[in-house]
Amino acid sequence: MPGSDRPEVSDEFETPGLRRKRIAGQVRRWCDRCAIDGRHGPLSDAAALALAAGHLDESARTVLANRRRAGRRFPTVDGFGALRLLSDEHAHLVARLGKQRPGAARLVLEYRANELAKRLRAAEQTIVHSPSHYAQGVRAVRRDRRDGLHLELDQREALFAALRQTPAPLPVAPAEQARGAALSVAVDRVSRWSERTPAADAGRRAADLLARRMPEDDDRFVDRYDTLLFLAGSLYDRIESSAAWRSEYFAVQRAQLDLAEEITQIAVDTVSLRGLLVELGAAIGSIPGERGAGARAALDARVAALDPVWDQLLARVAALARIGDLLGNAESRMGMVDVARRTASLDERIDDLIGRSGARELSAENTDFVGDQFGSAAELIGSLHTALRSDIAELTGKD
Repeated sequence: MPGSDRPEVSDEFETPGLRRKRIAGQVRRWCDRCAIDGRHGPLSDAAALALAAGHLDESARTVLANRRRAGRRFPTVDGFGALRLLSDEHAHLVARLGKQRPGAARLVLEYRANELAKRLRAAEQTIVHSPSHYAQGVRAVRRDRRDGLHLELDQREALFAALRQTPAPLPVAPAEQARGAALSVAVDRVSRWSERTPAADAGRRAADLLARRMPEDDDRFVDRYDTLLFLAGSLYDRIESSAAWRSEYFAVQRAQLDLAEEITQIAVDTVSLRGLLVELGAAIGSIPGERGAGARAALDARVAALDPVWDQLLARVAALARIGDLLGNAESRMGMVDVARRTASLDERIDDLIGRSGARELSAENTDFVGDQFGSAAELIGSLHTALRSDIAELTGKD
């Protein structure tokens, strides 16, 4: 997970309570504004598949989990985030075509829509019908079915539809990119040209004014649900790629938390919540006039009853964010431990050399110093273990 979408950097001596509050508040703010600070790369295929499983039924999710644990590969199309953007652009063009009058502009839109449709069909062929990823012969299919590893054709089609909804930042319009670049150049030039001149104050004010008019350099999302899912997927990628998480220090914690399964369960609940609220919104909108005030109030109460579900989802993603935050600290602490170990190895050779010259007191003092360093670093790793246990317990304690 890129540094820009990490919760604000914590004070080294921050208490667990303050850390929890800080990270939970940051996750909620990101989701409320449907934006995450900074620019981010697309989700990995593993994260996208874990999130896509949230759109599938339980039997398909079970097969996906079995295949993942068995090390079975899945087809790829060079990034499922790109597939989402491709699908959204195609849907946007189709909607525009429905309103476009006959003429040259319509022909251009039709050509572009047809090109995108071809690319989507090619992606579907790869994901749904790949012969190198799914059993082909009768005996192979039976064997995979027996082992719970075979995705039926309709399940693969549902998986492709789910992957088309992989959360991804909204694309930045070329006009916005050009405007931002132009304003950035203007801010730089005004600042440099007015520096150390009588007009320096006026130049700074002008530069500040131009800077405030620049487009936000943050990734934006369709809604709060996409924001939450993208954040969860990014945290999955960050934790999985962490050298600390893959190290021997956290072997027990890795065994306690199935990250992919946790991401899938977050996706299941998020997709269900979004679907229910859409249906409730449509039902409320269809109730006519004052006569339906009672029915509308009843539906509003049902909407309010779902608020705790959203709060729980935020808490689960915040727990993942805390784990990612701790692992960042752990990596630096592990560096201290490794340095201490290397120093201890060197110290043995130094001790031998100094011992031969009779200066044993200096060697003993140096050994004590290195031992103190190693003990301090190991102690810090132990405190990180304790904090991780708390966050993992919160995640695995969810129903």
